[in-house]
Amino acid sequence: MIEPEFSSMSKTELRAFVIAHSDNKAAFRAFVDRFTSEASPETFDIPKSNAEIEEVEILIKQKLEQLNNS
Repeated sequence: MIEPEFSSMSKTELRAFVIAHSDNKAAFRAFVDRFTSEASPETFDIPKSNAEIEEVEILIKQKLEQLNNS
């Protein structure tokens, strides 16, 4: 079987291909590489108190509102 050109596929197309061909390791690696290359490099510590958890919840809600308004 000739491998398709994964780099020319959209992320949606690549995801569909990986789902349809779950045994194709090259497709899976291409999908993971694409996903991780687009992921934010930002990392956060785990909240250590209820106050920190509430602060994180507020920040998440603010970010979701920004995304919904754009």
